[in-house]
Amino acid sequence: MRGCDVNAQGQAILAARFLGATDPAASAAHTVEKTYIEKKSLPFRFREKRFSHIQPLIESVIAKKGSCRIADIGGTAYYWKIAEDFVNRNPVEIHLINLAHVEVSNPKFKSLTGNACALDDMDDNAYDLVHSNSVIEHVGNWDQMTRMAANVRRLAPQYYVQTPNFWFPYEPHFRAPFFHWLPEQLRAELLMRFNLGFGGKRINLDAAMRGLQSATLISAVQMQYLFPDARIVRERAFGLTKSLMAVRKS
Repeated sequence: MRGCDVNAQGQAILAARFLGATDPAASAAHTVEKTYIEKKSLPFRFREKRFSHIQPLIESVIAKKGSCRIADIGGTAYYWKIAEDFVNRNPVEIHLINLAHVEVSNPKFKSLTGNACALDDMDDNAYDLVHSNSVIEHVGNWDQMTRMAANVRRLAPQYYVQTPNFWFPYEPHFRAPFFHWLPEQLRAELLMRFNLGFGGKRINLDAAMRGLQSATLISAVQMQYLFPDARIVRERAFGLTKSLMAVRKS
């Protein structure tokens, strides 16, 4: 993956690009979206619980200003179903910032096109809160991650950024234990041999490599470096840190 070519397209599109299939979006988007709208699913319950860290940030802004403008980098409207009632009853405006336009029907949302690593056209503190869920691991190499982090930190005085933890033994994109700890060459071979992740076997080495390099997990140490003014919250499962949340409250 180069630069931010595979960032912030919304979660369904991000997942689709892992496939290396002829029509990845068609096969992956539905699978991913289901985890955002099925309230009994485990992913939905995790995201719903994470909202306990987001809601106080929004409420504090509303208490001070009467409303809250949110930049959701790489976001989708259906992600916010985790807090649908809260969003609908409160004066919030959520801008979904993606590389491509996404359709929205709820007037609370607005779709903007932009690159998470190059948002130079947006002013500092243009928003009250920046939110990003499971996106930073998709923007590319370390240089691109630092660029996205810098934008998150300057666009609002408060932010919430979540990403899977490298040291959790289950790799969430390819849905396999210990997968991300294996050598890259071996992982590519496995992707061409087995159905791993959101799609079928990768059709060739190029598809396998592109899939692998579309997701780079990071550790708590790296997360703290990217967001030095944030508190790193550890989401736990089975006694281990499953994901990391950088939370900055003004």
